[in-house]
Amino acid sequence: MGESARDRLQQTIGYEFRNPEYLTLALTHSSYAHEVSHGSRTVECNERLEFLGDAVLELVTSEYLYETRRDLNEGSMSKLRASIVCEPSLGICARDIALGECLRLGRGEDNTGGRERDSILSDAFESVIGAIYLDGGLEPARAFVQKFVLSNLKESQLFKDAKTRLQELSQQMFKCAPTYALVREEGPAHRTEFTMSCSVDRFTEVATGHSKKHAEQECAAQMIKVLQGLRKE
Repeated sequence: MGESARDRLQQTIGYEFRNPEYLTLALTHSSYAHEVSHGSRTVECNERLEFLGDAVLELVTSEYLYETRRDLNEGSMSKLRASIVCEPSLGICARDIALGECLRLGRGEDNTGGRERDSILSDAFESVIGAIYLDGGLEPARAFVQKFVLSNLKESQLFKDAKTRLQELSQQMFKCAPTYALVREEGPAHRTEFTMSCSVDRFTEVATGHSKKHAEQECAAQMIKVLQGLRKE
């Protein structure tokens, strides 16, 4: 990871590391560490930092839900927290800050689309939380989570299983089911982008994703917003 990528990321998240090595570690995937480690030289990956960041994320999210969702019992809060900190949701948060561009990946992972893989992005995102916690303590880590995770709570909930939500809404409003179609498929095999359409009655939305399923969820989420807007008219 070059200095410019690290600087851009710090500017995006609004936090400058006193010890930049924490950030470098957070962005070092195990594939890179294994590739460059040899002999007596061992490069650490972000897995331990991810463990720490996951704990900080759960704490901050739990605190937020406790303070803001007094209508929920323990079980409901647990379910909502799980939806917020799940891999697809954190993958979305990671893409919002262009985290994939900054990762240190092994050549194999890089060539097979690792920079867009939810599992890698979500782990790195949690590692960044852990890095901020080690570098500056709980307060800046809390601020990061609030800005880049919890502020997107409504969007994350909308995205989560948007196809199921849209199915219910479409049946209620138009007595029909949504239909999906592949519009186009572009890019090399390891980085193919799929553009899908979603149609309900006379309305059609189009979205692009790294898989057909992801693109369908995206256009379903867009369609939900359209239909909800109709209800308000």
